[in-house]
Amino acid sequence: MEKTGQNHADIILDTWIPMDSAGHSSKGNQWKWRREDRWYKADHMGYEGLAETVVSRLMAFADGVSYVSYEPVRMEYKGKIYNGCSSRNFLQEDEELVTVEHLFRQYTGKSLSAELGKRNGVKERILYLSGRIEENTGLKGFGIYLQKILAVDAFFLNEDRHTNNLAVIYRPWEKRYRFSPLFDHGLSLLSDTETDFPLGKPLEECLAEVEAKPFSRDFDEQLDAAEELYGCNVKFRFGKKEVENVLEECGIYYSKETVERVREILYGQMRKYRHMMDGNG
Repeated sequence: MEKTGQNHADIILDTWIPMDSAGHSSKGNQWKWRREDRWYKADHMGYEGLAETVVSRLMAFADGVSYVSYEPVRMEYKGKIYNGCSSRNFLQEDEELVTVEHLFRQYTGKSLSAELGKRNGVKERILYLSGRIEENTGLKGFGIYLQKILAVDAFFLNEDRHTNNLAVIYRPWEKRYRFSPLFDHGLSLLSDTETDFPLGKPLEECLAEVEAKPFSRDFDEQLDAAEELYGCNVKFRFGKKEVENVLEECGIYYSKETVERVREILYGQMRKYRHMMDGNG
């Protein structure tokens, strides 16, 4: 969102690239720019840039998790200032990012999200998705990869993990796929202050209303099912000191009220998911 009274930008951008509405949040699309090997995204619903950068910084303390690293940035476009984030393009030359929704439609002509809805239990949906993706891509261990994603999403309350926000990477010259690093956490940490989670709303109410995707609306139901199938494959090695350092680095463009809410959320999640904390906190 544009911050009035703050007229300093780190970078001035020109042509923006409309984001594919089929592959991004149903709440609305962030403006996105590309300059050389970096992408820039402007806040649209609240503090997506803060959420994106905080999550990526804290994932640096998780073993065995490949992720996209985001940096806080303030951008100017057509004379207006926007907070947001930037990241390097994680695709190598000629690689293609293929969402699991697109991949499923390519092989079956059907909607993956609709097919998942036909399965009664969360475990059944997870097994169905994992099996079909492994079958179609030749990748092994997609279930463990998926469990890591669901663990990170539960911990950071990512409400935007629909089937177009799960993806693999295709290398056409080798005709093979590889796992994608974890990306797109902008709608984590209750960042949508525009509609669902305004800053004045009690945190307890927000936490009661936030919903997961794509297998269940309940984060814990998804996580429990994935852990029963594949174990716990994410351990965070950060405590309050590391959280404070990350918030100091990433919260430079946001209000104290915003940063305090993110701090409160993180401390609460650290208490809730102690089994994912590796002796810190």
